Amino acid sequence: MLGLGGAGLVAAPYLQRGFETVTKNDPTGLTGLLPNGGGFRYYSVASSVPERGPENYRLTVGGLVRQSTTYTLDDLRRLPQTRVVRDVQCVTGWRVPGTPFQGVRLSVLLDAAGVRPEATAIRFDCFDGTYTESLALPQARRDDVLVALRMQDQPLAHGHGGPVRLYVAPMYFYKSAKWLSGITLTEKVEPGYWEHLGYDVDAWVGHSNGRDDAPTV
Repeated sequence: MLGLGGAGLVAAPYLQRGFETVTKNDPTGLTGLLPNGGGFRYYSVASSVPERGPENYRLTVGGLVRQSTTYTLDDLRRLPQTRVVRDVQCVTGWRVPGTPFQGVRLSVLLDAAGVRPEATAIRFDCFDGTYTESLALPQARRDDVLVALRMQDQPLAHGHGGPVRLYVAPMYFYKSAKWLSGITLTEKVEPGYWEHLGYDVDAWVGHSNGRDDAPTV
């Protein structure tokens, strides 16, 4: 028994890395039903997602703005950073308590672009080529809504939506779109990927999707 226990400790890091490789490339989402390190589970609705880094990552802010802007990863890193520590709650029921996220407040990027009066909402696009999300403009301007570059005090890994993802602290985690590449101001809310499949557009934890989870804020 001691020998098996020792072998398990030696093999664990290799098994974990193998598990993460499989789950982050799983187009079915079925591996999201399995537990993973840190309490998180991997979900992707695309068959594969290219990795991007400082040399080729771009985030565009456009639509109903006075000045469209494109940010590199280094541009985002140079902007004022905000750290938010909240529970992460998935609509499927799992929760990861006290998770730090750090990045640029979404409101900072909106102010820099200059939101036109007719804009009332935002569509978020992702470089997986499939996923989209949305927020009403007042929701997007909350202090706990970030364009996140770090999670758990580490650079945001590809499997967790890096190098840049949206983080919407008070809402279920499907609103925190991974692999963020576009922020587009729109005249009205455009339901995102999961909203077209029946999820609530307004995804406040504890007040939506027929669940009674404790709020994250």
